[in-house]
Amino acid sequence: MPEIKTLLGFDFGERRIGVATGQRITGTASALATLTSRDGRPDWEGITKLIEEWRPDAFVVGMPRNMDGSQHELAKRVTRFGNQLHGRYGKPVFFVDERLSSREAERQLAPGAARRDKGLIDRMAAQVILQDWLDQQRTNHEQTL
Repeated sequence: MPEIKTLLGFDFGERRIGVATGQRITGTASALATLTSRDGRPDWEGITKLIEEWRPDAFVVGMPRNMDGSQHELAKRVTRFGNQLHGRYGKPVFFVDERLSSREAERQLAPGAARRDKGLIDRMAAQVILQDWLDQQRTNHEQTL
């Protein structure tokens, strides 16, 4: 597998998909965009434009889980989305537990901002998801040294 440097992270939702970008070199993620799903289908044109612009080496997709760790009702749709990302763009897809990512995103925002801009929460949640994955990779690397 080629070295993974640039990533796009996704917070999949039936109405909106939050997107973040991240770098393994710096170990940081940044909120990027919110795409609107139409009739429950991802905005593949918008995703393609982001991929053409950012040229990621891989994707990170938040996998919803219930608080007890069991599979969330959206998990099958998220898995399908990840499989479609891989099939369409030929890049590896990594799934990461996204429990509480939206709550963490809301916590990071100014009070009231979440109520005014749900898309902002989705982008920020994608950032939290991708940052968690980057942090896990750094921890795993440090443990092998």
